[in-house]
Amino acid sequence: MPNPSTELRFTSPFELLIAVMLSAQATDKSVNKATAELFRYANTPQQMLALGEEGVRQVIRSIGLFNTKARNIIAACRILVEQHGGCVPRERAALEALPGVGRKTANVILNTVFGEPTIAVDTHIFRVANRTGLAPQKNPQRVEEMLLKVVPEEFLRHAHHWLVLHGRYVCTAQKPRCRNCPIQELCEFPNKLLD
Repeated sequence: MPNPSTELRFTSPFELLIAVMLSAQATDKSVNKATAELFRYANTPQQMLALGEEGVRQVIRSIGLFNTKARNIIAACRILVEQHGGCVPRERAALEALPGVGRKTANVILNTVFGEPTIAVDTHIFRVANRTGLAPQKNPQRVEEMLLKVVPEEFLRHAHHWLVLHGRYVCTAQKPRCRNCPIQELCEFPNKLLD
């Protein structure tokens, strides 16, 4: 995959920001279903504010933690409008200052929207990095820091999505598909399922 990308559906930086905010403890499939409806009503910060917290809540009810997520979306939209002219900021600090946006979400935006060579460590990347021995660390930020050191510069732009997709479809949590893994011989996972 020369140009991997997120499986979240979006048409603007703002839509991706909202989709990633909704993706915490939810599948991309469930987020895409919710945002397909949500973005018909509101796909800008101004429209989201007009829809209001209760309106957002009603549309995203199928997603876990929908009450908190609706509150954070409205608060983030208010900041986007008041402090950033309705645009998604390109700076990590400004992104992380938005309610509901942490380091992982900021990294997804910086990487996918702005082409920054960052790696957002989710559960898939954390698992792949530790199982393979690529970045064996005990917390996500340490995994991120180590990956940024060991991944060659020319691959940093796409490493995030390659690792996510590998973790989602090959190096799965319950039954990893080790026999079909293209890096099986390099992997340090001691419990490989090769039978």
